[in-house]
Amino acid sequence: MNSYSEKPSKGNILIVDDALNNLNLLSAILHEENYHVRKATSGQMALATCNVELPDLILLDVMMPDIDGYKVCQQLKANPNTQAIPVIFISALDDALDKVKAFEVGGVDYITKPFQISEVLARVENQLMIQRLHNQLMEQNQQLL
Repeated sequence: MNSYSEKPSKGNILIVDDALNNLNLLSAILHEENYHVRKATSGQMALATCNVELPDLILLDVMMPDIDGYKVCQQLKANPNTQAIPVIFISALDDALDKVKAFEVGGVDYITKPFQISEVLARVENQLMIQRLHNQLMEQNQQLL
């Protein structure tokens, strides 16, 4: 495929999951939908990846071996450089308390595994649209000052 027929990327997404089958499935789905996808298999790797290039959105698993997703999200939200990145949790934990905790640490959405592809895509697109609108509003506010 040449550069003339390639569509521009819809957004830069970081997927964080220690389960390679989930990581690869989500990556393939999002890549097919024309998102630029980066992958991390641990919380530490996710934090390091964000320091290299900021993603537009993060899909984050909760249960990981080094740092759980809740702590990763807390660290992202505590850092001025990464605090505005929307984090969607994707987890097999489906208890209401787990979902509430995800929102308390700064998550913007929560998807339970096993997930439906159409649901993941809809939630990703909605969060990216919200982020774009927020950024436009911030720019307009700056112009008024």
